[in-house]
Amino acid sequence: MEALYLEGGLYAVFLYKGLPTDYAATFLYIFGTWFPQSEYEVDDRPHFEVLSEKYSNTSPDSEEEIWIPIKLK
Repeated sequence: MEALYLEGGLYAVFLYKGLPTDYAATFLYIFGTWFPQSEYEVDDRPHFEVLSEKYSNTSPDSEEEIWIPIKLK
C-alpha cells in the first residue's frame, strides 16, 4: 500500500445512496446537470470516494461519498 497526499482546495461532496450498479446515473447528473448549472468547474486534482461502514456492494441502502475537486469558473 502507498500513501497518497492530497493537495488542499475546494471539493464538491455528493452522497450516493443505492446499488453500485446504478452509480452511473449519479455521475451523469453531477457532470451533465450540476456542474453546468453551478459556478464551479472541475479542478485538476485527484477525485476520490469514501466508503464507510454503510457501504455494501449488494445493498440498495449502500452509501458512499463522492469527492470532486472544484474551482470557480
